[in-house]
Amino acid sequence: MKIGVPKEIEDGENRVSLIPAMVPSLQEKGFEVVVARSAGEKSHYSDKSFEDAGAVLVDGNKDVYQQADIVFKVRPPTTDGENEIGLLKEDTLLICLLDPFFNQDLVASLAKKKVNAMALEFIPRITRAQSMDVLSSMASIAGYKAVLEAAAVHPKYFPMLMTAAGTITPSKVFIIGAGVAGLMAIATARRLGAVVEAYDTRPVVKEQVESLGAKFVEFDLEIEDAQDSGGYAKAQSEEFYRKQREEMGKKVAEVDVVVSTALIPGKKAPVLVTSEMLKKMKPGSVLVDLAAEKGGNIEGSVAGKQVDVDGVTIIGYTDFPSRTAGHASQLFSKNVTTLLLSLVNDEGKVAIDREDEVVDGCLLTYEGEVVHKALKESSTEEKKEA
Repeated sequence: MKIGVPKEIEDGENRVSLIPAMVPSLQEKGFEVVVARSAGEKSHYSDKSFEDAGAVLVDGNKDVYQQADIVFKVRPPTTDGENEIGLLKEDTLLICLLDPFFNQDLVASLAKKKVNAMALEFIPRITRAQSMDVLSSMASIAGYKAVLEAAAVHPKYFPMLMTAAGTITPSKVFIIGAGVAGLMAIATARRLGAVVEAYDTRPVVKEQVESLGAKFVEFDLEIEDAQDSGGYAKAQSEEFYRKQREEMGKKVAEVDVVVSTALIPGKKAPVLVTSEMLKKMKPGSVLVDLAAEKGGNIEGSVAGKQVDVDGVTIIGYTDFPSRTAGHASQLFSKNVTTLLLSLVNDEGKVAIDREDEVVDGCLLTYEGEVVHKALKESSTEEKKEA
């Protein structure tokens, strides 16, 4: 079977879904690898490095899709312009990020084309699937880059410095959400010398926060069922969010930098920092909204942009992993390769075993139908609301 690696065509996407170092491990299992020319150039993997690893280079994405039985991609296939969905062959196995809850028309198009699609966002958070978990890999990079971006924009040092001209006090950094991105943000801010505090609705993460040298902030709020079975934070009532914002306003007024990472799968991101809170922050304060692409945790953030609101800077970049494209591609490549190799049966063939927990968790479309239970339920709910 042939694995196809197209060049990502979305503006600003610098990652490649497979790096040369992973090609031999796929060839050992009998796969051929076909790569579009220049697919890896933005992440600094040359065509020659792919050829040296044993991949076959072709002139463009069209050739990749015509030849491939399996396609590795980073971003979802497009439906306009180059129309990648139109180029995909029937029965192709597509493995990529698909943002399924927010791209249900795209998923329906994949089913209609009889493409068997696996959404990397839906890899279950179980021990066996940790090495396949693209979301965690990319979130870790986002948390790291978010703090570096904030430090670059913030008009003060992060660490405490004792100089001949006087003592510089350390910056105060507040991290909202202690998932993978939040924990990496904590670690990075601490390495830079900041005083770090973090908040999460899930009390279970307190020990992790404190192990990184940050203070865990606890608000006086009643909460039940803080996280789902996958370890993600669960949506709460509007009354909960109202009280949470009251407490949050007091905290953000004290700090210099806020990094917000709160996302709920399948839902619009909750607004946690309002425009009224921004007015009470110190002039020059910086906020990084890692939820900007899903509506944002910070009122006034703009997806993909850096803006000034009431004298504070809000960074809403949505491409932090792409800004670290070399390592992001390396981690992504390992995740998707591990997922594919887990599907290879004793006969050396790729088998879609829907009884397998990983397959059941991430398989969206199969043999012309949308088969993912949660996605079908979400689609039914949307139709009822409409």
